[in-house]
This record gives sequence, structure tokens and C-alpha cells, in this order.
Amino acid sequence: MPNPSAAILIIGDEILSGRTRDANMHYLAGELTRIGIDLKEVRVVSDDRAAIVAAVNALRGAYDHLFTSGGIGPTHDDITADAVAEAFGMALGIREDARALLAAHYERSGLEFNAARQRMARIPEGAVLIDNPISAAPGFSLENVHVMAGVPNIFQAMVASLLPRLTGGKPLLSQTLRIDQGEGVIAAPLAELAAEFDDVSFGSYPFIQNGAYGSNIVIRGTDAARIDAAMARLAALFPRGGA
Repeated sequence: MPNPSAAILIIGDEILSGRTRDANMHYLAGELTRIGIDLKEVRVVSDDRAAIVAAVNALRGAYDHLFTSGGIGPTHDDITADAVAEAFGMALGIREDARALLAAHYERSGLEFNAARQRMARIPEGAVLIDNPISAAPGFSLENVHVMAGVPNIFQAMVASLLPRLTGGKPLLSQTLRIDQGEGVIAAPLAELAAEFDDVSFGSYPFIQNGAYGSNIVIRGTDAARIDAAMARLAALFPRGGA
């Protein structure tokens, strides 16, 4: 049985403008690999409600899980909850359990629980909260869509809260062999080997070092024995990395 599939939707003008470098996709990819959920697509959209709705509907229908990052804070441009509610046709309003979490947090912090902060308690009808142990403002899951913060340390904390609820498959394993020859030289035998071992994947990642061409060949799969066998054949084709 294949592993569950997933996509991540990264939301925010600051990502598309280059002002902020996204770290959440990289982190999520590693965590999903660890538990056996295959990340298949990454999409980035601006803070535009129609664009978010369209992307959510496209991705939630194409994959077993959709993770979103960004747009659930207290400001006017934080519209992810609105867009997800619209995508599902669900009502959006302040939910008492989310409001209570935030009210307690701001009371402990000695800060006013004002109207802007109360926006973070707006949760679509039928959603399940995702715990946020850092700043209390919860994310939420609605069916197969998991909505989380964009701030990296908060996103990571939410991922840690969410993943135990999800069913994964077999963790993705990998081995790498460095070959000190250009891709034009190794392409044909590599293609033949990939066809022979069609139950694992072969990736070629070229480099230039001291003016010489080479490539790191990465073999990935969920069956350790098959990866070992494929790597043994690869190493036999290119002894000592082809040098």
C-alpha cells in the first residue's frame, strides 16, 4: 500500500516578495519523511482570499493531507481561516475553547486581550484545534486540511502537536554515492539501472569542484534491502565513484 500523500500551501506576500525566506517547507518535508507521509507538492500564494480558496480546494482534493503555513495572526491581512472556511462552505466565528486559551495566555502575560488578538480565536465550524504551546493561538484541522502559523518556531511546535494524530506509512530511506564524472557520461547506465530497480527512485545532483564535474546519486525508497541492492549495483558500475 502506498504511503499517504501531502502538499503544503505557503501563504504570504512576504514570501513572494523575497522579504522572508521560507523555512517551514524544509522542516515539514523532513518530519513527513520520518513518519512515512510523502510530500508531493509545494505551492506559494499571496495574501489574496480568492487565490487561497482556489489553492486549498485544488490541493485538498489531490492529496491525502494539505498543510498550510501563514496567515492566522491578528492583523487584517491574516485571512487564511476565512479562506479555508469559505473553501469548505463552513461558518467562521470565535470559538469558546480557542478564546479561553488565548484569554488565559494574555492574562498570564499581562497584556490586553483586545479585538485584534481575539481574531485568532476564529475557527471554522467542525474544525479540531492544533495545540500551540508557544503563543497559545491555535491552528486547526478541518477534514484533511491542517492550518498552522507561519512563524517557524510556532509552526514546528504545531507540527509536533499534529503529527501524532496522523497515520503515516513506511519512512522514506536513502543512500548516496558520489560519482566523479559528469552527468553526460553516467546518464545512460544510470537510466538502465533505474529501469531495473523501478521500485526505488534515483536522483542525480550534479556539482563542479575544482573545475571537475561530478554528481551525487541518491537512491530513495521504503525497502532497505532493495536500496542496498540498487546501491551495490551502482557502486559496481562506478567503482571508487568513477574516478
